[in-house]
Amino acid sequence: MLHGSEWHPSPVLVRAALGSAALSVLAVVLGRPDLLVLAAPLLVHAVAAVAGRPRRTPSAAVRLGTPYVREGEGTLVRVAIDHAEDVEHAVFALVGHKHVVARPASGVVAATPTGGTDRLTLELPVASLRWGRRRVGDGLVAGTSSWGGYAWGPVPVFPQDLTVLPQPGVFDSRTASPHPIGLVGQHPARRRGDGSEFESIRPFQPGDRLRRVQWRVSLRAGTLHVTSTVAEEDASVLLLVDSGVEVGRSEGVHGRASTLDVAVRAAAAVAEHYLIRGDRVGLRVLGATHRNAVHTAAGRRHLRRVVDTLARVVPGENRDLDLAHMRFQVPAGSIVLVFSPMLSQVSVVATNTLAARGLDVVVVDCLPADIDVAGDDARAALAWRMRLLEREALITRLRRSGIPVVAWRGPGTLDEVLRRLGRRGTRTTAGHR
Repeated sequence: MLHGSEWHPSPVLVRAALGSAALSVLAVVLGRPDLLVLAAPLLVHAVAAVAGRPRRTPSAAVRLGTPYVREGEGTLVRVAIDHAEDVEHAVFALVGHKHVVARPASGVVAATPTGGTDRLTLELPVASLRWGRRRVGDGLVAGTSSWGGYAWGPVPVFPQDLTVLPQPGVFDSRTASPHPIGLVGQHPARRRGDGSEFESIRPFQPGDRLRRVQWRVSLRAGTLHVTSTVAEEDASVLLLVDSGVEVGRSEGVHGRASTLDVAVRAAAAVAEHYLIRGDRVGLRVLGATHRNAVHTAAGRRHLRRVVDTLARVVPGENRDLDLAHMRFQVPAGSIVLVFSPMLSQVSVVATNTLAARGLDVVVVDCLPADIDVAGDDARAALAWRMRLLEREALITRLRRSGIPVVAWRGPGTLDEVLRRLGRRGTRTTAGHR
């Protein structure tokens, strides 16, 4: 709550009072009765304005319709003016911020109160075009009394925090996890058990359920045969998002995306995909200094925690990681997905560290194909070309060391990689036997 300035005479009242007084003096001095006719309306207006002088000073406060929205979605900025019984007309002007749009585009709304109320509410629809934490609602409020005689304000109002959740990219994967390690899920395991995934038809053994008897095969063979299935388990997925480097200019949800836009939206899409299927997902943000990790868990409430943490990522923040003492709490058998353009040393060290622990690590390349960094600057273009060559050499080394690198393209991005990891894990297991 912020109490504004006191009521003060408006320019309209000052002009009416001075004009009527001047015309009255001239009428007396010059002997011009017609000037009194011209002064009469101004005098009446001034007297009526003074007679309706406001008695109480209003106060204004701002609040949001909802503190959480998705990219591109809107909410209402509500400015409540208390003690507004003497306010005849009120105006609110919103301060503009990057990636925040209002309707109308000017960000100015006005309202006239109905009779018999001491509260006036002004509403302005706003929307954020990019994920993140936004300060919304700061601006100036002003009002006038009856006959426009007295003015109140402009009074500043404080902004409110708006959390804009990333709009998950379109993602779907039909490939099962290569190393399911849980108890209940939708991924076929390497052991036999109750499930829906067919394995083979084998002779009946004590303990087999009668509903799995294959009568046609049993009649042909002369002995009972049953259907064998593969147990189904849940997978564990760790998402690593590199926020230390942001390349490209973000134009919001409807425009071009920066590398961090691609990484955050892709991570949100993958988290939503796996959590809805019953898998367990964890998150670690590389470069964030506050709330940069979410433990591995399952469920829709956990999805909200993951997406909310992604919305709090600060672009270009890279101050918290000690490369020599980097630690990750990752359950054995987890799949690690690194969302990064592979332009920072932090992401490279994290990728190699996790791969050295024997985990399945997949790098999701978040560098857009249409990114324009240099513009018309020839020197900047040459420097960017050299940086891309270094990046290609790094990606080549990662692939030679057995770490897959795939470009983010939405649905099906991870299908082929997960199939290869599953086949590799099967060959490794068979070798140990």
